Amino acid sequence: MEKDRERLLDRLKRYGESDMYPFHMPGHKRQEIKDECADGFPNPYAIDITEIDGFDNLHHAEGILKDSMEQAAKIYGADHTYYLVNGSTCGILGAVCGCTRNGGKILMARNCHKAAYHGLILNRLTPVYLYPKFLKGFGINGGICPEDVREALENDREIEAVLLVSPTYEGIVSDIEAIAEIVHEYEIPLIVDEAHGAHFPFSDGKEFPESALQRGADVVIQSLHKTLPSFTQTAVLHIKGNLADRENIERYLGMFQSSSPSYVFMAAMERCIFYMDGAGRERMKAYGKQMGQFFEHVKKYQVLKVLDKRIVSEPSVYDWDQSKVVVSVKGVKGVDGEWLGDRLRRKYHLEMEMCAPDYVIAMTSVMDREEGLVRLQNALTEIDHQLSEGNLNEMGKTPFLGFPRAKMAISPAMAMDNRGERRQLFESAGMVSKEFLYLYPPGIPLLAPGEIITNEILSTVSWYRTSGFSVQGLSDHSLSSIITVAEQ
Repeated sequence: MEKDRERLLDRLKRYGESDMYPFHMPGHKRQEIKDECADGFPNPYAIDITEIDGFDNLHHAEGILKDSMEQAAKIYGADHTYYLVNGSTCGILGAVCGCTRNGGKILMARNCHKAAYHGLILNRLTPVYLYPKFLKGFGINGGICPEDVREALENDREIEAVLLVSPTYEGIVSDIEAIAEIVHEYEIPLIVDEAHGAHFPFSDGKEFPESALQRGADVVIQSLHKTLPSFTQTAVLHIKGNLADRENIERYLGMFQSSSPSYVFMAAMERCIFYMDGAGRERMKAYGKQMGQFFEHVKKYQVLKVLDKRIVSEPSVYDWDQSKVVVSVKGVKGVDGEWLGDRLRRKYHLEMEMCAPDYVIAMTSVMDREEGLVRLQNALTEIDHQLSEGNLNEMGKTPFLGFPRAKMAISPAMAMDNRGERRQLFESAGMVSKEFLYLYPPGIPLLAPGEIITNEILSTVSWYRTSGFSVQGLSDHSLSSIITVAEQ
């Protein structure tokens, strides 16, 4: 190793010791849980073990882990709760594969995370897509309408399960109760990717929305690390009722999770859940009030638009999660989300979770300090004032084109099976893709295997690239070429 090369650990330590404030995951915000009932977390090396006597086995839980997950299920109101050490990704894969037959059909929101698409490929599923409503005012996806779910199920009786994302990355919540009632009429399970709503169960339902589990979903996956004080990669999966095949899901979880699960992670998950069920509930109330005050202040801005409770009046938006601070610069000449995120980082030392074409996302959590929220509020206030005075306008930028709809020619699994041909990306219109194209974060595909490449999609990719956003998914990281399905 080169002597002057910076090591990862050194860079992490330097970032942790800096004044950069994290408005991004993980939800512990680089802080230890501090409570009179919670001892400090020990040196991880001292408790990093394997499945030795007395410590049970996650994949065949009969002792302390079984008891821990059963206690967690009681806290959540689930029939069964499973600890996930490979993040929500393995929970989504387990739920998708466990609730469908190999080669079957699933009704799925098109704004699902790429993990759901991997589930389609692994179980050779044919997806029927539900498109969320697009909220033009902010340039974000809304929720899924219950009537769209009913129409899709009426039109295709071969569908075996329904998969939705709620809340979305931007905090939009769908009407899960109404959707669950419709799905259950067809006696199939509703799976909800609630990765960004792990904090919902510990609220009183006033400051934050109710969890999908309480609203009638059959399988719910939550990322503890996204919005709660737990380590990156920790998540849980809940099952309620008898429509989901619990044994099958459990079998797949054994396939998609490491055979050597981290006891450090599992101890952290247990500690996080039990803390949130105790002192954490009071902290959630204070956190909710704090966020309410924040949104009262920022709604006075003249130029910047901050997503708030008023979005619930939009079609398809049932509720909204105020832990997400979505700041839009849509319509501001010469300014985009990348510009705003860069300015917050460089001048104010505030690191956002995501920069999108028209907005940035600051993720908050129950662990955020008042000092951090005040810094964000002051920074946005100053930027809004400068924009209103016309002091920050730069070169004009091409307006964002919006999110294109792709057309599926063959299933993702069939596309992966077929022989491929590498072509120049911007000469591939009309061909069927064998690869993914997505903006990361959040990892929602613009294009999935089996879909037809269109000029609209290529224009959107070009816009992302020239605007400085990270487009990923292609095996050619330069984005010069793409592998398409060979012509038959």
